[in-house]
Amino acid sequence: MANTITGLIDYIYESADVVSRELTGLIPSVYINSAAEMAAVNQDITYDVVPTMSSESITPAAVPPTLGDTTTGYGTMKLTKSKAVRFYWTGEDERALGSKRSAIENNKFAQAFRTLANEVEADLAALYVNASRAYGTAAQAPFGTAGDFTDAANVVKILKDNGAPISDLQLVINTAAGVNLIGKQARADIIGSNVGMLQQQGILLQIAGCKIRESAQIKLHTKGDAAGLLTDNGGGYAIGATTIHVDTGTNEVVAGDIISFADESPASKYVVKTGYDAGAGAVEGDLVIQDPGLRAAVGDSKALTLTANYTANLAFDRSAIHLLARLPKTPEGGDAADDEMIMIDPVSGLPFRIALYRGYMANQIAIQLAWGVKAVKPEHIAILIG
Repeated sequence: MANTITGLIDYIYESADVVSRELTGLIPSVYINSAAEMAAVNQDITYDVVPTMSSESITPAAVPPTLGDTTTGYGTMKLTKSKAVRFYWTGEDERALGSKRSAIENNKFAQAFRTLANEVEADLAALYVNASRAYGTAAQAPFGTAGDFTDAANVVKILKDNGAPISDLQLVINTAAGVNLIGKQARADIIGSNVGMLQQQGILLQIAGCKIRESAQIKLHTKGDAAGLLTDNGGGYAIGATTIHVDTGTNEVVAGDIISFADESPASKYVVKTGYDAGAGAVEGDLVIQDPGLRAAVGDSKALTLTANYTANLAFDRSAIHLLARLPKTPEGGDAADDEMIMIDPVSGLPFRIALYRGYMANQIAIQLAWGVKAVKPEHIAILIG
């Protein structure tokens, strides 16, 4: 291959322009954490977690009150993946392909960008198990009634009740929910002047304060097979409790299951953080729901009901989900690459290193990215069940 990478810039950017419009709605919706530049792969990066605080009555005095100590906690996340997508040409390949090589090369770049972007998107979508609570009906795509945006309003209500900031809310849905938005809500009497955008361009709306995007990687959750579960606590469970003891039932509750409690008023759907496996018999154990815990008190010997298999559309405040993404680090002085360039995806913001490695009778191109993801604030994440 006679051209270096700088001679391929037009092809690379044309490919990126196509791929950046794939259904990767989570990547531009989450917070991209710049701390990635300071850490190696699998090295912990810390972020602060400020605790809740209490108020006190003001009592006039000659001197200020004693300083009150507070402890700021922290969490960690890391870059967990450093990956490349590679392809190569030999001289004989180039001779055989002739003028067709440029078009094929363009498609190879497109597939490489798509592969890496989809892996990042899938990792973000898998964070649904960290959501606080859920709203909706399993196996029923949201927004199925024309002019009714109750689904969005209710999932946003969860975030508001949990104290999430409302200035940058996101809602990322799968294509089934997208079909309903585009097909059932695209009337002028419903969305007014935005009708052209939705009908002609398929651009999704901003509803209930959420910017709505689609993703091809939204997960389908398969529920555990638990049956007959009952709570076990003589005094019941207070508002805010997260650990629920179970002493009756069979089989397993898994992380990401959505559970509800009999007689809870008002009823809520909680996402399981840590599951419980009774096996074939009634083995006692604990299951843990995500923060901020129960919204209403739950009594002893109350039945737990699991929601059926569901699609985990995600609503969240941008800062609740972090994406660490950077170029893979080369050693001092560089590696064996003969030429390289850096490309920032103009839509997702992902940085790619594109490197050319000259070999024996063949040249290889590698498209590279390092990344990691974490849900840093479960209280500010909710599931819109589909």
